[in-house]
Amino acid sequence: MIEFFLNAYKDVSTAHIILEFIAFVFGILSVWYARQENILVYPTGLVATIISVYLLFIAGYLGDMMINGYFTIMSIYGWYKWSRKTEDSDNLPITRTNTKEKIIGIGLFFITIFVVFGIYKVFDYQINTDNYIDIIASGIFFTAMWYMANKKIENWTLWIIGDLIVTPLYAYRGLGMLSLQYLIFTILAISAYLEWRKILNKSNLQL
Repeated sequence: MIEFFLNAYKDVSTAHIILEFIAFVFGILSVWYARQENILVYPTGLVATIISVYLLFIAGYLGDMMINGYFTIMSIYGWYKWSRKTEDSDNLPITRTNTKEKIIGIGLFFITIFVVFGIYKVFDYQINTDNYIDIIASGIFFTAMWYMANKKIENWTLWIIGDLIVTPLYAYRGLGMLSLQYLIFTILAISAYLEWRKILNKSNLQL
């Protein structure tokens, strides 16, 4: 296992390894803060996603790059949403999606798939089997990020599914550190779902 990770970085520059490590650490911090419903999820997430956009661009993984570019934009939006006071509370509460939000989520999923597929075609990239998996994961992550920005508990269900998809995908591509990161993300997302569900149930009992 250790040899697998080391071999992936034999011909990689020190600067690249340092950047990937920073993205790795801040990415995990971001999910940890999200689990605790802490607004620091967004500044830490911004560091991770901006670095990831650059690393994925030079690696030629357009789908993954677009995901992280979107994460960067949604982190700014989520930061605003989480910090904005509502009429009933100082904080945006954790809730479940209603029918309208479910439809929006499904729409985001399919729109993302078509857009990412179109980007691959426009730039004349060969679409291999792993790219199709990447495109589906993009749709899941796009929707998850929108739900997270609006504190919908379903975001964690989508993160778990998406993380389980991309963990072996990154390992297959030789991106060992990213694969390990998403494995940790999966564990944290399961823990976060349980934590948010506890908060949501407690809030419902107080109504």
